Amino acid sequence: QVQLVESGGGLVQAGGSLRVSCVGSGLTLASYGVGWFRQAPGKEREFVAAITPSGGNTYYADSVKGRFTISRDNAKNAVYLQMNSLKPEDTANYYCAARLNTVVISQAYRYWGQGTQVTVSS
Repeated sequence: QVQLVESGGGLVQAGGSLRVSCVGSGLTLASYGVGWFRQAPGKEREFVAAITPSGGNTYYADSVKGRFTISRDNAKNAVYLQMNSLKPEDTANYYCAARLNTVVISQAYRYWGQGTQVTVSS
């Protein structure tokens, strides 16, 4: 059974930092591109960042470029999203998703986690 489990969310003040993690089980995450998405209340889920299976290429939404960094540790079957200079508008439920061999910035991913809540206070 494939599972992606996010963790590390929480409450942080504006300007602060947080790192969220995504750990896979039941799959070799090194073979998968992984994306991070977020969904705020009343809004559609949106792309945040993605990383190719080898970690050689990364992609970011314009709204987070320069503030967020996606990385991975294939030995730990994990992908991370380091979020710096957080803003209240970053408040959302953050999801990771996995897609075999590639990444896309759409939501065409095969496996999804349950999400972790990030709240940024002003």
